[in-house]
Amino acid sequence: MGHENQAELAKTIIRSRISNPSFIYSFFSQSPDSNYSKLKYIISSSVTEACNNSVLLLGPRGCGKIAVLEIVLEELLKEHPAMISVIKLNGLLHSDNNCALKEIARQLCLEHQLLFSKMASFDDNSQFLLSMLRECGLAHKTIVFVLEEFDLFTQGKQRLLYSLLDAMQSVTSQAVVVGVSCRLDADQLLEKRVRSRFSHRKLLFLPPSGQDLKRLVEHILLLPADSGLPNEYIAAFNSKLLNILADEKFNAITDTLCYSDSTVSHLSKFLFSAVCHMDLNSDSLSLENFKSALPSIQRQPKLEALKDCSTLELYILVCMKRLEVKELEMCNFSSIMKEYKSIHDTFQTSDYYARNVCLRAFEHLLERSLISFEDNRGQGRSTEFRPVKLLISGHELHQGLKSHSSCPAMLHKLMDREC
Repeated sequence: MGHENQAELAKTIIRSRISNPSFIYSFFSQSPDSNYSKLKYIISSSVTEACNNSVLLLGPRGCGKIAVLEIVLEELLKEHPAMISVIKLNGLLHSDNNCALKEIARQLCLEHQLLFSKMASFDDNSQFLLSMLRECGLAHKTIVFVLEEFDLFTQGKQRLLYSLLDAMQSVTSQAVVVGVSCRLDADQLLEKRVRSRFSHRKLLFLPPSGQDLKRLVEHILLLPADSGLPNEYIAAFNSKLLNILADEKFNAITDTLCYSDSTVSHLSKFLFSAVCHMDLNSDSLSLENFKSALPSIQRQPKLEALKDCSTLELYILVCMKRLEVKELEMCNFSSIMKEYKSIHDTFQTSDYYARNVCLRAFEHLLERSLISFEDNRGQGRSTEFRPVKLLISGHELHQGLKSHSSCPAMLHKLMDREC
């Protein structure tokens, strides 16, 4: 196999891994205390012991709630092919009670090869659901209801949730309700009558720790022995990769990547971009591949806006950040000008502009949405006296000043003190 062909095959293998959520999240299934193990136990015990259950999967978007659930359901369908029926709803599409119940009826009819009636009423579909729960229970078949965007189902009178959970109180029914939401207080949104029928089981999904993140990167990028590539190539590829992962510069890249988003989903996009930058003439991934991937994956609209800011506008932003650190009760144009004059008097800078020029720069920052008014009150008041707030974090401002072509060195020193 030619050198370029080996690199191309290695690139294909890694990209297929990154594109496969089952492979990525199988890494988290190794621990007996993982959410994967807990969720599989809850659903499998419901199937084998013929009991009803309900559970909520909560956590930020991109943390693998749906991916882990899909892995569990796929495995259980293989283990118990004739004992599980899966019904999936999404709050973005089916938050209306009538629509949701009709969708449940449609999927049940499709699953059990029955004739579905589009004209059936809410009560007809409710009776059909009760009948199917009873029949499936008698046949020792568990219906798993997956409710994505669960918090959207709590809007209104919650008739669907009540009907579903109330039907599960029957001895003959056999079902599991799995709610998925990015709202950690999703269970608190339930009405009292619905909450009383819910089991209050919750699994919290969080972004992986720094150590887990590093092990996950190794899990994804290290070539397996059975990849079809020569052993010498695999050993050399993996050795170079481990050296990169141990490098402090790589740790700095991942720290920057995870500053605003440390979810597995965000990491996967970054690694895919890095692998796409891999040079087929080289034996392995390089540190430069990861450096090149970082700007392409980070959403940096604020940093892009900073590049076109004038020196005066940078001064105003730094003044606002200093006032924010000082925790002043109110920040407005007048207080910013006082801070600006204080900096000028202290450091005797040559960058000092008239008040009317500063006001135009201030208004320009408002137009760019780098700053905004605190609220809509006081619209009749002068711009100079209305409270304002920064819409850019200290870290982003610090990074923006570093990459700005004409930022005064003194502003770097001032921000270094604040950060």
